[in-house]
Amino acid sequence: MVTFLLLLLVAVALGIIGAAADGLGYLLAIGVVLFVADVAFFAVVGFRRARRRPVR
Repeated sequence: MVTFLLLLLVAVALGIIGAAADGLGYLLAIGVVLFVADVAFFAVVGFRRARRRPVR
């Protein structure tokens, strides 16, 4: 969970810097890609944890 929140914070920071600074649009693109990868990673980890519960 800490990794997810840290990567989310970095993605938001890069997105804000990329949108605000002139000529640094590549930082915005990196922030968006990092955000999508972070959400996908969290979805995969959450799916794996949900499958491990024993059926009663």
